Amino acid sequence: MKTILVPLDFSENADKALEAAKQIAAKTGAKLLIMYAYQPYVGDFMIPESIVTAPIYQQLEDDYRTKLNERVSQAQREGYLADAIWETGGVETAVLKQAKETSADLIVVGRTGHAAFLDRLIGSAATGIALHAHCPVLIIPPSNEVIQFDQFVYATQLEFDEKEILVDVIALTKQLKSKLRLVKVNSDEQLDIQPDGQYIDEIEHELGIGRGEITILNSDHVMDRLENYCGQIKADLLIVSNRRRGFLEKLLNSSMTKKLTVDTQVPLLVYHKESVKDGLKAPMVILG
Repeated sequence: MKTILVPLDFSENADKALEAAKQIAAKTGAKLLIMYAYQPYVGDFMIPESIVTAPIYQQLEDDYRTKLNERVSQAQREGYLADAIWETGGVETAVLKQAKETSADLIVVGRTGHAAFLDRLIGSAATGIALHAHCPVLIIPPSNEVIQFDQFVYATQLEFDEKEILVDVIALTKQLKSKLRLVKVNSDEQLDIQPDGQYIDEIEHELGIGRGEITILNSDHVMDRLENYCGQIKADLLIVSNRRRGFLEKLLNSSMTKKLTVDTQVPLLVYHKESVKDGLKAPMVILG
């Protein structure tokens, strides 16, 4: 992993996201690209009040530039490789654009922004970023007080070929010196076509994941059961893969990943199946 993009809105939760990114950078040597997307003021010259409000917006812009530079300088003083990125326009569009232009390996973002004058900039865009980024994305929830990377839970259906993603997940687990468990929740909400044992045999043989590291649960509510399980084993990161689903699956199963990005209180790492490359190069993490 070489580059971590961290969009900020200067809320408390965005600063938690930055701290999480620093933890990952400390163990991987990645560079931090600390970013702010500013939505510039467009005055209406037909309205006299614009003469008054324009200087206010200029002051806001200056304040945000100062805050961005302060966070970059602090990261550099702490020994991290860090640069500032100033973008203009919509948050989601700006983040996705920068992620591609900088070949970011990971995006780390807070799920909920502050309800200040410019409103929940990052928080409202987090789901869109998570679902549409070319790389994995990390979203930090407001409920997450202490960010650690000790115990990972990877949610699997044991149905589709996830071995490419699991290779990257295992690599990340090793880099962060964490433990990994695979969990499947049997439910009418999920497809269950391929026998579990067949897929378990494959990943045990090819990836070295033993049966003792795989847990199969039953519940009518997949998300609730996943979160309860994460709480039971004190997992601090839930990992899912976001894949392009076929017509049949769309009929039978709504987007679990989208629901998780909005509702989960457990830090969430989302991988896109189409974005996985050689080694650990395209992770998406959501801390929720």
